[in-house]
Amino acid sequence: MSQVKANDTVKVHYTGKLTDGTVFDSSVDREPLEFTMGQGQLIPGFEKGVLDMKVNEKKTINIPSDEAYGEPRPELIQEVGKEQLPEDLTPEVGMALVSRSPDGQEMNLVVKEVKDQSIVVDANHPLAGRDLIFDLEVLEIK
Repeated sequence: MSQVKANDTVKVHYTGKLTDGTVFDSSVDREPLEFTMGQGQLIPGFEKGVLDMKVNEKKTINIPSDEAYGEPRPELIQEVGKEQLPEDLTPEVGMALVSRSPDGQEMNLVVKEVKDQSIVVDANHPLAGRDLIFDLEVLEIK
């Protein structure tokens, strides 16, 4: 039986959890995840965990933060004047925002703090700095 190797296209079901057991994402009740190994589409630890698995094999992998979304980067936390926000927006802590750069690139932000004249936003991935656990099942290798 073949095993997953570099450049294979693979279909997997997964459940992603934090170390406290909280589930943050799962493909189990929807379509499986399909990706090509080595294309950089997924976090490095996920691909490393799928490598060498066989069809119908199940396993649980632990991914340290440096092989997932990395550590939070302080330079991605910025203070923005409220005058730069849309007039009809009332920012609240935890609110998700999207910022568009002059070249049209979009960046997801989360409001971390609301001040009188400004807000503090964080562009780090929400799972940055977190160790992750994934339950994996390989369904198909192409």
